[in-house]
Amino acid sequence: MNWSEGIQAFKSYLLLERGLSENTVVNYVYDVQKLVTYFETNNIAIGPTKVSSSELLEFIYEAAKEVKPSSQSRLLSGLRTFFDFLMVEGVRSNNPVTLVEPPKIGSLLPVTLSTSEVEKLLGGYDEDRPLDIRNTAILEILYSCGLRVSELINVRCSDLFFEEGLIKVVGKGNKERFVPIGRIGQESILRYLAVRVEGKKGFSDILFLNNRGTKLTRNMIFIIVRKGAQNAGLEKTISPHSLRHSFATHLVENGADISSVQQMLGHSSITTTEKYLHMGKKHLKQTLEKFHPRS
Repeated sequence: MNWSEGIQAFKSYLLLERGLSENTVVNYVYDVQKLVTYFETNNIAIGPTKVSSSELLEFIYEAAKEVKPSSQSRLLSGLRTFFDFLMVEGVRSNNPVTLVEPPKIGSLLPVTLSTSEVEKLLGGYDEDRPLDIRNTAILEILYSCGLRVSELINVRCSDLFFEEGLIKVVGKGNKERFVPIGRIGQESILRYLAVRVEGKKGFSDILFLNNRGTKLTRNMIFIIVRKGAQNAGLEKTISPHSLRHSFATHLVENGADISSVQQMLGHSSITTTEKYLHMGKKHLKQTLEKFHPRS
């Protein structure tokens, strides 16, 4: 088995047998392709069935010069999955990644916005222009529903169940879930629907469209968020995920139980959600220190 055959089979395995989303599969394949590129650049003629831990260590050492520990760890995770697949296929008897120590990653809290910063951001676009009305609706839904970018750009008009106060979302692994949407979020979408362009063939049911009537890209959502922050005068460098983090953090700070937050975020494991519990505790400590006379 050569690299091309291995990567193609791996891609099919992730899509068809694991049922992962296309974005996740692209990331896994990208990790393997980086290893292939390293071998080609350094004239190392070795196939996927012969790679050893020593070659992987050299690759990670080179990668460490360009990427952060968190990116190195994700890279190793992708390669581990690839070599696990080769073992399942019976073309390898071991996984070389198991002998490679992952880099130590600091416990970094994600960038979050205060409620006042969120209010400023949501007022970052002019409400009179159709594009700005759309952009405001995008910001509102990212914060009000805590959606991932990949989820947002794939929301359909037929996924809106306003009478029940819900939006249907397709998350990681094509798992569907219903996310609550409040009155303000609904009103924002309804304002946008009144000025929404007509979708081209194949996109008529997609909620958020560009000027050409086709689906917005992930990069476009990043630009909309960054531009909104700039218009609002926010000093923090934020991304669409900052609004998702803020959504969860504000829920926990105001007393929401962690299992409900887990369901709304679409986390498969509650341990992923528990970081917001620690944030909530930090907020309570800061409140005590600020307002209690004997703190």
